[in-house]
Amino acid sequence: MKRVLWSALLLLICGTVVFAGGSGEKSTDLDAIRERGVLIVGLDDSFPPMGFRDESNEIVGFDIDLAKEAASRLGVDVEFKPVDWDGVILSLNKGDIDLVWNGMTITESRQEKINFSKPYLDNRQIVILQAGSGISSKADLAGKVVGLQMGSSAEVALNSDADVAASLEEVKKYSNNVEALLDLAAGRTDAVVVDEIVGRYYIAKKPGIYEVMAEDFGAETYGVGIRKSDTQLKAELDKVLDEMKADGSADEISRKWFGEAIVKK
Repeated sequence: MKRVLWSALLLLICGTVVFAGGSGEKSTDLDAIRERGVLIVGLDDSFPPMGFRDESNEIVGFDIDLAKEAASRLGVDVEFKPVDWDGVILSLNKGDIDLVWNGMTITESRQEKINFSKPYLDNRQIVILQAGSGISSKADLAGKVVGLQMGSSAEVALNSDADVAASLEEVKKYSNNVEALLDLAAGRTDAVVVDEIVGRYYIAKKPGIYEVMAEDFGAETYGVGIRKSDTQLKAELDKVLDEMKADGSADEISRKWFGEAIVKK
């Protein structure tokens, strides 16, 4: 009888585990994070000025400073964990990281898989060209090679313009935007589609090499990626972000990185 009862109990436990993990999403939520004492933020560490490595190999950036301030207000330390951007949502839902905070565009396809904080920054998908390329419009991209970061909103934005996407000779996909822009400078591609905030920051570091097309692939907003199950974390993070906007600390961080206050109110 004991053996039968024990077997039944094992079946019940296993069934519960399967049910809880059936969505493939692991929940931690804020209480568990506070008990651990560390908020783990996933990012692409080659995405200036949002998150990147400086000359000392330290991870720095606008989003890094925002996340540090938010974590402090949530009462936890913060750890930054570089991840493959193409698999960042999987990393989040598996529980490898607690948040994605790295200039992440809010898109419908992503919202099907994860939640987002309130938007905190506006952005556009721009087209960067070699200076003097002679390309002046999206129509001029016909038969050209265009680069972009794999798994990025640039890929979504380009594909949303079906006529332009179909006219291209090739779309080259890179693990990060820095590689894409280096290939553009070397003449291995004709254009790069990229977040305006990132692209203009990089252009400023390389004067005379690049120019920006007047046309773009649309406006968008950035948010912090959060697991759908972590409702407590989302509520508290939204509250903290509102406080940071209201007391001017978010603007102060913005001025440090952009020279002006551009945080979305």
